[in-house]
Formats: sequence, structure tokens, C-alpha cells
Amino acid sequence: MPHLLDGLRILVLEDEFLIAMDVEQLCRDHGAGEVTIARDLAEIDGRKVATQFDAAIVDLMLGGTSTLEFAAGLRETGVPFVFASGYSDAEEIRTSFPGVRLVTKPYSGDDLVEAVAQAYGRGF
Repeated sequence: MPHLLDGLRILVLEDEFLIAMDVEQLCRDHGAGEVTIARDLAEIDGRKVATQFDAAIVDLMLGGTSTLEFAAGLRETGVPFVFASGYSDAEEIRTSFPGVRLVTKPYSGDDLVEAVAQAYGRGF
């Protein structure tokens, strides 16, 4: 698979440590220039996300807190993102976030990388 994420600065919102580390390595293996992991929404300044990141991978729940409001902020600022989650109310995602892909856990690395690349506008 080509390096679909070449040079991208990616935000990973994931509270499971091992999953976050796997996703970080996966992104790096596919060319991401920078990968930042946040395990809690308090770690991220929502006002600066658009200037700090090219794309995001968003778990639907972080420590029991919904990330849907944060995702709405990403959409408003134009930061492309995908949801990657074991919580899958796919209907709510389709209704509230049409066009945003939900990659359900457990996911394959290729599925996640392809979803991020597509969200960013890179084909394969």
C-alpha cells in the first residue's frame, strides 16, 4: 500500500493506551509526518485544532465522555476526520455526520488508513 498519509499531521483521540500506540505506529508506517495522541478532550485546545492537524481519528467515547460535540467542531473548522470506535450507533453517526466514515473496532489497519486518506481527499 502506498504511503497514503505522507506528511499529514494526525490527531488520534483514543483512551485505550495500547490501541492508541498501535494507531500511532500505523499512521507513521503509512507516512504521517506527526501523530499526536490525546486520551482526554481536556488535552486538546479545540480552537487550535484546525491549525495544528490535517486530519483526525476520533473514538466516540473517551473515558465515558462523548466526543460528538468535539467532532462537530472539527467539521465546522474543516478538519477531516473519521470515527474509530467499538461503540457503534451507526445510525446516529449517519444522521449527525453524513459522509463521515465509522470504522468499527476491531478494525484492520488498512481500513483505518484508507478511511483517513479518503477523508483527507487522497485516493488509492
